[in-house]
Parts: sequence; structure tokens; C-alpha cells
Amino acid sequence: MDESKRFVRQLHWVATSAVVALFLGYSGSVLSDEVKVTLSGAQEIPPVTTSASGTGTITIGADKSIAGGVTTAGVAVTAAHIHEAGPGKNGPVIIPLTKTSDNVWTVPAGAKLSDAQFASYKAGNLYFNVHSAANKSGEIRGQIKP
Repeated sequence: MDESKRFVRQLHWVATSAVVALFLGYSGSVLSDEVKVTLSGAQEIPPVTTSASGTGTITIGADKSIAGGVTTAGVAVTAAHIHEAGPGKNGPVIIPLTKTSDNVWTVPAGAKLSDAQFASYKAGNLYFNVHSAANKSGEIRGQIKP
């Protein structure tokens, strides 16, 4: 193969590699998981009889950033959190949610999961928990299942 063809092939390979690397880097930064969650008293541990309900959305970025929140109905919320534990178990608060309107609680801006919390998320071991004065340990709950 003559020198000019070899040069063109190498240049083509370098250009193609650069485009692929740019694409992969870009797509990795925007890929994220979005999960919809339904909250109910039946999911609490122990279960709670309530007419309260809620819906949640959580988005986990490739960099483990987390965004989203819950919207509730039929409950005077005193606090809302994301906890770490599997279905049927109670666990510690890992992210306190911020009240942004009467029935809406959101993940604070800039929140990120640790590596261990991200592994728990992937395993389905995070949940939303909404607390009330009547049910201090939780009135409605929804497991976050990727």
C-alpha cells in the first residue's frame, strides 16, 4: 500500500474514533433512569389504613445525580424523605425532601447518590416515605423500582 493510502486510512480511523468517543461521552452524560412511583398506606411497614395517596417521579443521572419528588393528596404532610431499604423493611433517611408547594415535596437541587446508595437504587432498595402527625413513622410509601 502506498504512503498516501496508508495516511488516508489512518486519518479516517482517527476521525472515526474521535466521533465515536465524542458520541459516547455525550450520550453517557445525558442518559438517565426515570421511575414513576405510586405511594399508599398499604406499602408502609406496618401497613397504614388511610385515604391518603401520592405519586412520585425520580430521575437518576449517569453521574448519580438525583432529581424528582412526590405529590400527595388527602394528607397533611409533616415530612417526606427518600429512605434506603428493600420492600417490607424500614430503613434510614438518605435524602430529605423539600416542600415546594402545599402537596409537593422535591429532591433538593444538587443531590447525588453515593456508590452504595446507587447500588441500592439499582437493586430496588430505595423508597419514598411521607409522614404525617397521625402517622409519624410514615403514612404513605412507595418503593422506587428501576
